[in-house]
Amino acid sequence: MTTGWIEQLTGSLEQKKQYRQNKARVEKLPADYRAAATALERYLMYFGAITKGDVLLRMLGDLTDLFEQSAADGTPIRAIVGDDPVEFAETFMRNYTGGQWINKERERLVKAIDAAAGDDGREGES
Repeated sequence: MTTGWIEQLTGSLEQKKQYRQNKARVEKLPADYRAAATALERYLMYFGAITKGDVLLRMLGDLTDLFEQSAADGTPIRAIVGDDPVEFAETFMRNYTGGQWINKERERLVKAIDAAAGDDGREGES
């Protein structure tokens, strides 16, 4: 019972454990891969505005998987992210948009415009 109450206040303890495990995996990467993965993670955390813990964990885990495999294969960092790391990060992020807070606002906007336009698609008279 206490755990459920604490998790309501602080978030999922299991997700926090998974996040720490992922951070530990990143720390084991070779220095250059670790630096690149850490920089991308920071950007994605700020840019992504993901509010769903499971989506965030999946995204960060996939990023770590990518860098672990690339390090194991000896793939150069530029071959991973290309010439524009921002474009790479934003393209990567598009795979995880389901957890973004803006989705609720997009839905709200669409509903408001639909209601303002009326059922038949014509704007109502004022």
